[in-house]
Amino acid sequence: MFSRPMSRLARAAAVELDRRRLLGLVLLAALPAAAYGADPAAAEASATVARFYDGLLADMKAGKKVDFQRRFAMLAPVIDQVFDLQTVLAVSVGPRWAGLAPDQQDRLLGAFRRYTVASYVASFDSYAGQTLSVLPDPRPCGGGEVVVQTRIVPTGGDATKLDYVMKQTPAGWKIVDVLADGAISRVAVQRSDFRGVLANGGGDALLASLQRKTSDLSGGSMA
Repeated sequence: MFSRPMSRLARAAAVELDRRRLLGLVLLAALPAAAYGADPAAAEASATVARFYDGLLADMKAGKKVDFQRRFAMLAPVIDQVFDLQTVLAVSVGPRWAGLAPDQQDRLLGAFRRYTVASYVASFDSYAGQTLSVLPDPRPCGGGEVVVQTRIVPTGGDATKLDYVMKQTPAGWKIVDVLADGAISRVAVQRSDFRGVLANGGGDALLASLQRKTSDLSGGSMA
């Protein structure tokens, strides 16, 4: 049995529906990848930062009732897992890094690791109900890197914005820079600091500077 021919009104409605479907497909094709939801690989970058915050929160809750060295020992393995400290140090030192002897690079990396862990232990030494939140959907920032945005929210007052620049390595996504207020690069600040030390005394002076800073941060317990 044959259907009755469509009325002009029905034909017009069908044409309009087809036009809208076609327009929808064109617009969908034009959307950036981020519009479909987070890239699963980039989502792993967020998971790395969340793992770091879990460790940081545990250290904060331990607080000053636990001595500095024990809190250092708690946080150090987490820092090792989530940071690419060798890349951070090399970029912070700049072009001079390639000219340093391998054994000096190793000593500097060891001292820089201790300084980095000590700086977090000293800065996050108490817990008063703060929330450490990792925002979804990292944004690309070029060169295969992404930025994971986070907020540290106190029980009262304004939130602190910290963003983490992440790079994919054979061992997974690693932190290669931290941006305070979304713009102030920790690596850039360190490079400015290191430049003057290196100009005055080379790698040995930088090593001594990192050791001194670690000692100061730990109240002398980690000389």
